Amino acid sequence: MARWAIAIHGGAGVDPNLPEHRQEEAKRVLARCLQLGVDLLRAGTPALDVVEAVVRELESDPCFNSGRGSALSRSGSVEMEASIMDGRGRRCGAVSGVSTVKNPVSLARRVMEKSPHSYLAFDGAEEFAREQGLEVVDNSYFITEENVGMLKLAKEANSILFDYRIPLTGADTCSALAAASEKNHGAGNGMVMNGLPISIYAPETVGCAVVDSTGACAAATSTGGLMNKMNGRIGDSPLIGSGTYACKACAVSCTGEGEAIIRSTLARDVAAVMEYKGLPLQEAVDYCVNERLDEGFAGLIAVSGTGEVAYGFNCTGMFRGCATEDGFMEVGIWE
Repeated sequence: MARWAIAIHGGAGVDPNLPEHRQEEAKRVLARCLQLGVDLLRAGTPALDVVEAVVRELESDPCFNSGRGSALSRSGSVEMEASIMDGRGRRCGAVSGVSTVKNPVSLARRVMEKSPHSYLAFDGAEEFAREQGLEVVDNSYFITEENVGMLKLAKEANSILFDYRIPLTGADTCSALAAASEKNHGAGNGMVMNGLPISIYAPETVGCAVVDSTGACAAATSTGGLMNKMNGRIGDSPLIGSGTYACKACAVSCTGEGEAIIRSTLARDVAAVMEYKGLPLQEAVDYCVNERLDEGFAGLIAVSGTGEVAYGFNCTGMFRGCATEDGFMEVGIWE
């Protein structure tokens, strides 16, 4: 029998000035979701079922940027995306542009198991969800009062907003965004995404990676995307090999600057260096985070088929938690 292990995340690139009560709130949500996964694994639940259940729980809590509480697009609506992958046979499913499906990760699984495709988006994904009888809600369900206010500030600053959960007001907005950019990335002139200047990105994606007691690996990732993003923008979270990957060797879920993660096929690279270079899990994670992101900023969680857990990030903090069958359990934000 293999050893089970689980890792979860709620986003990388945490503002170092995040108020203490926000940190504690995030840790409580992470601890609750991690415990859910641990309980399921102890009961012998397959890895694929565990990652779906844990990400559903994260999607249902407005603490992070997925499901309810998702970041708002430029038009003020929510466009969510998610993916799931089963390491057994590398089956996968993904969705983008979802605006009414209560739990996008479950729709991604239905795409994998009940459709002839791997990826559905926008109207096609919504139509398939209804055909499958998944729970749908009005788009307003996902929109929080706080996010409406932060979208307004992002528009006033002409910015894609980084940590839209830090209240900013009036003239402080632009200077605060510039200061956040400098703190997190060491440059006062902001960031560049695909060659275009922006103030900063919003990486509070959620994800889960699991290996069960049979040695089967699975991963799932879900997000609302970027605050004040262009309508129709698709990030790394639904892209298999970029934001999510699972195979016999490992399972990986990524978070951070989506465009950089896409360019580096970050999740698949972790598996690749394990398979082709023979690196153990943590060394593979460290190599990919430190060597494969070029000028991008991101983090990831991973588990191996032999029951190891690992994480890495090259920015300021990552909301994360992990547990293993031998009793190790941790929830953290900073190094």
